[in-house]
Amino acid sequence: MSAPPTDPTYRNPVLNADWSDPDVTRVGDDFYLTASSFGRVPGLPLLHSRDLVNWTLVGHALQRLEPESEFGMPRHDCGVWAPSLRHHDDRFWIFWGDPDQGIFQVNAPEIRGPWTRPHLVKAGKGLIDPCPLWDEETGEAYLVHAWAKSRSGVKNRLTGHRMHPHGTELLDEGKVIVDADRIPGWFTLEGPKLYRHDGWFWILAPAGGVETGWQGAFRARDFFGPYEEKVVLEQRDTDVNGPHQGGWVRTPSGEDWFLHFQQRGAYGRVVHLQPMRWGPAGDTSRANEGGSGGGWPVIGNDGAPVAEHRRPDLPAQPASAPATDDDFPGGRHGRQWQWTANPPPSSRLRSSREDPHDGWATQHSADGLRLTCVRTADAHDLRKLPNILTQRLPGTPCTIEVELRLDSPEPGARAGLAVLGDAYAWIGLQRGADGTAHLVHRFAETAAGSERDAGHPRLAPEGRARLRIEAGAGARCRFSYDTGDGFRPSGQTFAATPWRWVGALLGLAALAPTGQGHAGTATFRRFRISPA
Repeated sequence: MSAPPTDPTYRNPVLNADWSDPDVTRVGDDFYLTASSFGRVPGLPLLHSRDLVNWTLVGHALQRLEPESEFGMPRHDCGVWAPSLRHHDDRFWIFWGDPDQGIFQVNAPEIRGPWTRPHLVKAGKGLIDPCPLWDEETGEAYLVHAWAKSRSGVKNRLTGHRMHPHGTELLDEGKVIVDADRIPGWFTLEGPKLYRHDGWFWILAPAGGVETGWQGAFRARDFFGPYEEKVVLEQRDTDVNGPHQGGWVRTPSGEDWFLHFQQRGAYGRVVHLQPMRWGPAGDTSRANEGGSGGGWPVIGNDGAPVAEHRRPDLPAQPASAPATDDDFPGGRHGRQWQWTANPPPSSRLRSSREDPHDGWATQHSADGLRLTCVRTADAHDLRKLPNILTQRLPGTPCTIEVELRLDSPEPGARAGLAVLGDAYAWIGLQRGADGTAHLVHRFAETAAGSERDAGHPRLAPEGRARLRIEAGAGARCRFSYDTGDGFRPSGQTFAATPWRWVGALLGLAALAPTGQGHAGTATFRRFRISPA
């Protein structure tokens, strides 16, 4: 977590929310990180740090998911999987796999852009977790990727390709360079990151599954192998389950560090920082037969994750973390928010100065987020809606609050604050047939196709309410509301749930029943997340 500059140590996780499948690179004195964004828009978050401990969100590399027709409705576990971030030829490059489409790439001269539109490097089902390498010694370029069995029928292997140096295409059909079915005890090998070091090709790749697995290292003198392997990070007797899948980075002073994730249920995949060093050179035996050392990476505390450690040898930085609070100045939301699908085509960007989401959120002269009450036949199930504005659920106990005014006079119009996953719950306001506003609290179980009341509806005379979620240990959430006479609890404790690969999300929603004409708006103000 973020640490004050006077503290000589840091504690893990350094990013305590769902920054899934992180990868990192350094340019000069600056470190940059990206992560999976799956079906949310904008995608490919871009984080910046000067000390590897304190991070800020500076933007996104992907404004819309493509093909656009595939992401007009939520596909929560699809889209952008396990990106790799690199800097080459004075440009930033991000490669990722869409399990249903293939391997994509975007690039930009600066981290804040402008980023190119997605380019499909290789089409195919089940091509995931790509990572490029430009070999500065030879001028050759390579790419390695893993496989999703759900789409291809294949997993537990890595395929290598020669790549055009421009990063636009692969130059061969590919060769399996690591087949983990041939390594006793290994399964679900994925997430490779490709490097050159000390005359070797290195692949840092996890195996064993996100909740129980380990981090492996593979090395070969030739890119296409043969590779030898070694487990370099595993849980052992720590509390960090499945520590794996991330990236290696070297500081200007020559220190090595490894950033990886830990799966934590509803909190998603939080990010840990591990010290790393290279063992003594000279041992060329197979690592699983020849013991430790031999020039292999040593991560954490001799292969076990650390909970606390000396900070990197980098200039002290002010404590910081990705933003959560928002006053929505001028009706604009902060970078921390993402929609659950692409905005409708009518809201498509026409110039770089226009907001691609202006059909769902209206800019205005005052503060506050003015969301359109979008007409839909799916108002009974928030999981089906593209116009939910979301951000990550923090990984520690916290209190979430927002002020809501339901401006829409439309009978059945509703708006509120949600905890969204395979199951969800929300609290907010709904307009009655007689024009009155009611405080409502609803939930839906994982397998349910429709939500149910979680509390008794109550009159909200002014059409206003303050809404609160107290998220305790284990992401157990208590809902409450204030319609003018102080906060009152509502309903039972709700245990937040993740999607299959995505942690639970906080969401702001505004909806209306099907019908004709504009259904009005709802205004959210003073969104706050504070430690419990």
